[in-house]
Amino acid sequence: MTARTRLLDPAVGRAMSALSKAAKQGLGDPALAELVVIRASQLNHCAFCLDMHLALAREHGVSEKQLDLLAAWEEAEDVFDERERAALALTEAVTVLTEGFVPDEVYEQAAKHFDEVRLAHLIGLVVAINNWNRVMVARRIPPGGYTP
Repeated sequence: MTARTRLLDPAVGRAMSALSKAAKQGLGDPALAELVVIRASQLNHCAFCLDMHLALAREHGVSEKQLDLLAAWEEAEDVFDERERAALALTEAVTVLTEGFVPDEVYEQAAKHFDEVRLAHLIGLVVAINNWNRVMVARRIPPGGYTP
């Protein structure tokens, strides 16, 4: 498979970038933001986004142990705190909408750890990375093109 050259109309790309930036800033925790976008990217099989966000996560001090065990975060109870686990559960629920909605218990658990504003930013971040994952996978953009 070959990469398709034009990703997005420039105006759409700028809008998506603005959403991503605002959501990350509003969440106020760059390390957690990277865990969230990596987990969504794992679920969506987006190699480009994984490559980019793993590098960013390391820059923001996310531990190698967390990165190694992120795909199995539910079983790695001692590696992720309750707040991180709530964010990751919400990430999965928003990313994989097989039931057609986010389960109330997942949303309520996240709401225990994030105020309304931060919760809105967390959901916005999950929506933003899912958009990016779909663009990059649809266009078959390979990993390795990101440079800080």
